[in-house]
Amino acid sequence: MHNTLRRALAGGVLLAVLGAAPALLHAAEHVTLRNGFEIDCARREAIEGDKVRLFLLPSLSDARPDSSYIDVASDAVVGVETFPDPVLPPAEKKAEAQFPSELTPAEMHTMLAKAGTQHHIDEDLLASVVKAESGGHVMAVSRTGAQGLMQLMPGTANELGVADAFRPEQNIAGGTAYLDQLLVRYHDNAALALAAYNAGPGAVDRYHGIPPYRETRAYVARVIREFNRRKAQAAAGAQTMTQTVTQTQPKNQATSQTAGLR
Repeated sequence: MHNTLRRALAGGVLLAVLGAAPALLHAAEHVTLRNGFEIDCARREAIEGDKVRLFLLPSLSDARPDSSYIDVASDAVVGVETFPDPVLPPAEKKAEAQFPSELTPAEMHTMLAKAGTQHHIDEDLLASVVKAESGGHVMAVSRTGAQGLMQLMPGTANELGVADAFRPEQNIAGGTAYLDQLLVRYHDNAALALAAYNAGPGAVDRYHGIPPYRETRAYVARVIREFNRRKAQAAAGAQTMTQTVTQTQPKNQATSQTAGLR
């Protein structure tokens, strides 16, 4: 069942049940409200009437970063988790690194194909995760401290046996192994696995589905949208190739027959 569904995923299209959603920055604070609702926000600000304004994480297209916010009563906030700023890799490490700071398309394809084959995960799904996580930047570091192409947190990387998250092949191998674990955990439900990759399996289990975090819902939709785009592009390319072969076949046959007569 596990491999069968993976093969079906490879040739199919994921349903974007969340609808279109913009790409978002990583959260600076995780706020828990008394009613159980949890919100990722950029910052908080006390306002009149004993209320708190929670500024939501802006999309990359927002002209004003503080354009989206929610006002709640001060006593409605029962918990706040602040994400620490990441520690960037030292400059000397970048200079001495024996691996490329950026990968060529061919190098990326080779690494993703190798990891995908090992874990029976579609290469296009892995490529979509890489694009959503880091934009393909080997040295990417998020505000929460996630590192590399597939944005591995240091603790997760250590558990996966990744010695250096900035080494592309190690990062991809670790990120793919982690995604494989999540796909197994959620019975090859790609949307739940992606949500857990972004927000953690604890959040998915707590909400019995994709958490109501704006960032996570946008992330899942973004990965699915990119996966579907890649599959549509591949299908279009295959159709064009078929049409080209069909159109040139009579000419080739005629040439062959002429050569035979001579």
